[in-house]
Amino acid sequence: MVATLSLDLATQADAPAKPGFATRDIGGVGIAVLTRTEALAEVSDAMANRRHLKLAFCNAHLVNLAAHDQALRRELAGFLVLADGIGVDLGGWLLHGASFPANLNGTDFIPGLLATEKRRLRVALLGGRPGVAARASVRLSLQYPEHRFSVLSHGYFAPGEEAALLAKLEATPPDLLLVAFGNPRQERWISQKLGPQHCSAAAGVGALFDFLAGEVSRAPEVFRQLRLEWLFRLWLEPSRLWRRYVLGNPVFVLRMLRARLFGRRSTR
Repeated sequence: MVATLSLDLATQADAPAKPGFATRDIGGVGIAVLTRTEALAEVSDAMANRRHLKLAFCNAHLVNLAAHDQALRRELAGFLVLADGIGVDLGGWLLHGASFPANLNGTDFIPGLLATEKRRLRVALLGGRPGVAARASVRLSLQYPEHRFSVLSHGYFAPGEEAALLAKLEATPPDLLLVAFGNPRQERWISQKLGPQHCSAAAGVGALFDFLAGEVSRAPEVFRQLRLEWLFRLWLEPSRLWRRYVLGNPVFVLRMLRARLFGRRSTR
């Protein structure tokens, strides 16, 4: 009995602390129930205290990817996952009776974080096509001159170059590392490759560098207000995005309806 008690106590000591906020299960992904101010505070605290944080922005597409990928779901369990888009809001209503407090897409959240952060941050960019991260870095430097921006690499580095990139991060770990590989590669890479020695916070930011560098146009404000930015992106890049949206969105809705009728959902 004593041995069992000791084992239980050791297990509890090794268990990660529960977050100070609720999460809602949307298709097997635990998404944080946070306002914009609360989410910004979580990331800011992690950077200030060098409390390694992995950050993901979860939309309907990422839920669809995780639905058939148990390893990805396990990896996302180690992230602060923020609600991105009208799809996960619909999932919140169907499965939990409420939408999420805010739409926290990375394209707006990261600039918001840089604008509100009082400390001088060291921010590193990794990903995108060759040259895109460099142009994004210049744009960020002009918009937020109080922070320091650097480019670690484009996203097409060879496997043999990865160790040197990680060593460079470890030698001068940034406060914030922005990783733009697209879903789910960026989340997998952050989960599998990065630790406290590499950066304080790492965020998978998708197409953010493309928007900043002017490679892709951002949707007009009216589309954003109506939560239809995905429709504008589909119009711009139909050959690349039709599968994600034309097929993926109905699949997501059916998945949420099936979970409501037959599945298990939880809030913790």
